[in-house]
Amino acid sequence: MFEYFDKRIFQFPETFLSGDDILKRLNILKTGTTTVGIVTKNGVVLATDKRATAGYFIANKNVKKIWKIDNHVAATMCGSVADVQKLLDELTRIAHSHKIDTGKPISIRSLANYASLVLFSTRPYLLIVHIIIGGYDPDEGPVLYALDWFGTVTRETKYTSTGSGSPIAFGVLEDGYREDMSIDEAVRLAVRAVYAAMMRDPGSGEGIIAVTITREGYREIPESEIRTMLKIGQA
Repeated sequence: MFEYFDKRIFQFPETFLSGDDILKRLNILKTGTTTVGIVTKNGVVLATDKRATAGYFIANKNVKKIWKIDNHVAATMCGSVADVQKLLDELTRIAHSHKIDTGKPISIRSLANYASLVLFSTRPYLLIVHIIIGGYDPDEGPVLYALDWFGTVTRETKYTSTGSGSPIAFGVLEDGYREDMSIDEAVRLAVRAVYAAMMRDPGSGEGIIAVTITREGYREIPESEIRTMLKIGQA
């Protein structure tokens, strides 16, 4: 299914971390963002805020935290920017290579498992990554996976959220999710969840990006539509 995984792509010195070193590395995880993923019967919705932080400093106010891997799959970005970009760049390469070799889009399950292998194989060092991979699988339909920096991969059957604003986002998702909701209703719920996090979490802000991935492919929701949703929700 894949070419052999070459660990040299993520090579680290042959040394081991002490317990204190690991704790210091994990403290980097205290970065701010809010990302959300929702599964419906017709597709997947991903949504994030736009703020990038470095501690208490707002480093960037217009960050796109949704990475399009292929037309049927995308991922949200949470963690250390360089680590996340490196991993998602590799997943994009794998997806495109698979399509060239077979003429078919790669399965999302395979991408999630490959990402898990990469993250696990970098131990004792850690890639500071907490991502959501979702899309419309050619065989399984709408699917959503969450992966953390240890390589843990879980399939989410309803929704999930990552980042410092996720506790707030989860509250909105728990209250508003329905298994029979349409893709448009899921977009509105995802936008409302990220917006609620932005109102209370100092690590999240500046605006919202949302995309849908259905049988028809990847679509980014225009900012004008998102602003309309927020105005209606506040009315």
